[in-house]
Amino acid sequence: MSVLEKLKPYPGLCVLISGGAAGIGEALASAFLEAGASVHVCDVSTTAVEAFMQRHPQACATVADVSDVAAVESVFEKQRQQFGGLDVLINNAGIAGPTAGIDAISESDWQKTVEINLNAQYRFAHHAVPMLKDSEHAHLLQMASVAGRLGYAWRTPYAATKWAIVGMTKSLAAELGEADIRVNALLPGIVEGPRMDGVIGARAEQMGLSFEEMRKEYLKKISLRRMVTADDVAATALFLCSPAAYNITGQAISVDGNVEYL
Repeated sequence: MSVLEKLKPYPGLCVLISGGAAGIGEALASAFLEAGASVHVCDVSTTAVEAFMQRHPQACATVADVSDVAAVESVFEKQRQQFGGLDVLINNAGIAGPTAGIDAISESDWQKTVEINLNAQYRFAHHAVPMLKDSEHAHLLQMASVAGRLGYAWRTPYAATKWAIVGMTKSLAAELGEADIRVNALLPGIVEGPRMDGVIGARAEQMGLSFEEMRKEYLKKISLRRMVTADDVAATALFLCSPAAYNITGQAISVDGNVEYL
């Protein structure tokens, strides 16, 4: 196999993506579908799932709240029934969490961020690993963030969960290596889209700045002075699921234009 051929994802992969009906999740799903994979996404939003299926009728989609243990179990039951197995789990579901000082963050907002961003990744990995052990091309891909390598003032719950995901990734890579399951984390930077617009808007209001002024402040933090796109993240995921990445595991890979600080 030539080097160029190795850059193509393994053919016929069965891929499950949590939080996959919109944003980065949909970009991941679209990329894997284009590469010939069988794709199953789940998402908490019925509206998003219905819209996703209209755009990607060849995929499978399930409405599921990743903070609900029974709902997660039902996602995997559907995965077994419809696909018979699993090659790649992309643990993508997450929320931005509150933008506030630690003394202003409520107990409920803290717990909700941890529940969705971190505990759900445990639940999906817990159910996926037995299935991945039967795959010849097993890969567990955890979605972290550049906030998982940098401190993030006013976004402490979010950053805390993303640091935890990196630790989880490195631990699972060591734990699952003998089973030939690769485990990596992607750390997107400042990603263009509605979610980031919401974060910038909340921070702008807090700082008493306009949206555009706040956006310029965010770009100053990036070496390349530009945001990344969801497709940039998806392209890296495809690479990690190709023969070219056969020996890459336990890594926290930034896709961020080199965010210098947050």
